[in-house]
Amino acid sequence: MGSKNIVSSRAFMLLGAASCMLLGFTLGRNTGEITPISIEGASEIFGLSFTPAEKDSMVGSLTNQRSRYESLREIALDNSVAPSLVFNPLPTGFQPDQIQKPLDWGLVKEIHLPEKDSDIAFLPVHELAVLIKTKKLTSERLTEIYLNRIRTYSDTLQCLITLLEDSALEKARAMDAEIAAGKYRGPLHGIPYGVKDLLAVKGTKTTWGAMPYKDQQIDMTATVVNKLNDAGGVLVGKFTLGALAMGDVWYAGVTKNPWNLEQGSSGSSAGSASAVSAGLVPFAIGTETLGSIVSPSTRTGVTGLRPTYGRVSKYGAMALSWSMDKIGPISRSALDDGIILSVINGADVMDASSIQAAFNYSSNKDVKTLKVGYFKEYFEGAGPDMQNNRDVLDLLKNQGYELHPVELKTTVNPRAIQIMLSVEGAAAFDELTRSGWDDQLVAQHKNAWPNTFRAARFIPAVEYVQAARQRTILIREMHEIMKDYDVLVTPSFGGAQLQITNLTGHPALCLPNGFNKSGNPTSITLLANLFEEEKLVMLGDLIQKNSDWQARRPPMFDK
Repeated sequence: MGSKNIVSSRAFMLLGAASCMLLGFTLGRNTGEITPISIEGASEIFGLSFTPAEKDSMVGSLTNQRSRYESLREIALDNSVAPSLVFNPLPTGFQPDQIQKPLDWGLVKEIHLPEKDSDIAFLPVHELAVLIKTKKLTSERLTEIYLNRIRTYSDTLQCLITLLEDSALEKARAMDAEIAAGKYRGPLHGIPYGVKDLLAVKGTKTTWGAMPYKDQQIDMTATVVNKLNDAGGVLVGKFTLGALAMGDVWYAGVTKNPWNLEQGSSGSSAGSASAVSAGLVPFAIGTETLGSIVSPSTRTGVTGLRPTYGRVSKYGAMALSWSMDKIGPISRSALDDGIILSVINGADVMDASSIQAAFNYSSNKDVKTLKVGYFKEYFEGAGPDMQNNRDVLDLLKNQGYELHPVELKTTVNPRAIQIMLSVEGAAAFDELTRSGWDDQLVAQHKNAWPNTFRAARFIPAVEYVQAARQRTILIREMHEIMKDYDVLVTPSFGGAQLQITNLTGHPALCLPNGFNKSGNPTSITLLANLFEEEKLVMLGDLIQKNSDWQARRPPMFDK
């Protein structure tokens, strides 16, 4: 489909069954004859009406279609099987830069090693990297520091599913041996990290945060994890996620915000953000479909980068929405996120939706040449946290930037297009719904996945395709808004920008910008054009070098 339409073939076929329940078909078994009366009931849900003759004519076709649905359901489909039709976020005529240049992070030559383990634990990756490279700190000691903190605090935060102590220490010692032998893999050499537990790691459980899968083992390792391991990273743990990538409620509890244990850490990358915030790891991998990096990063006061759709391979990750899922880093700084992205970036033959694109960050680029806009409407008024948002604009003005007001206006309704997520999620977890296993999920409220997946059965295939066509228009319109600017600044939850940019695949950097009246962190978001994440890192790094919001630590864990 290229940049034109986004249609999941599996979802497309299943969506033709949208009226099955009302047509005498309940999930799992045939309950009766399709009649004009049952067609009448179904058509009311679709908002359409047909004449008696039209309904009578449809009976045979619908009966045949139901037979095909039953035939489709005879084939078991693993969550890892992607649709044959692939979403591509590139507007017509747009191609990302393919020429990868040498990376220059501008790292300092020397870093003072703090005396206290807690001070070491809260250092950003780009400083830990220097300490390891200069042999002031061993990977084994650093790994032990984080393992001890995980053992001490993970139960309080309810953020851990699997601790990988033995393999982590073995890898750390191997990384130290390489350093001693003069081999250095790069800034992630010997750096401990964690992953959201929807990424498969061979030999471990991959629970997806959900009771029906709490003992699941997947006999492979996700591409992202392999890339991090090859770069010298030391995997210490698999962290919680809200069940099936929604919220912070998982099968064994609610993951906590280190700044306020009365709050959940938000979701769905709940454990990854909570662990980074509390100094249990210097970085972790999260995923986002509709806010699952931005939201927990905001809640816990860390820096999350949602890459352009297709920049990072999803092979080995749980699928929720094939056309919206993205994998990205959560860390303590924009520069750290850039370092991590440079490692996990790249097309993968195992993921047909991945796109080859260069990531050309250089500390020698003049950040002051960036043209910066802001969504003026979202910075107006006296809403909660608004002053924190305006403080970021003031910081940029003080750094000499001319800020250009921009209006975010589209001709299509992003909320309507969002039905695509419901449909694809229902297809990805079709067996969960038809088998009744969805009753095992902890969250059972009206907006929880079980009800969302059931309701999605009633979305007609035609409307799914129409939403995909309107998404093409949204991509074009967002590209027109973005193309004249290097970075756009926006409140993280301002207007519909979070929905829009997740649908269009645009990258976002969410970084702390202070605290609210309750003492909880707040955030600001930077947006860039497709595959221009280096500009987000450049401006985010400037903001963080001229503020201390990201350097503050949750007091209960600063020990």
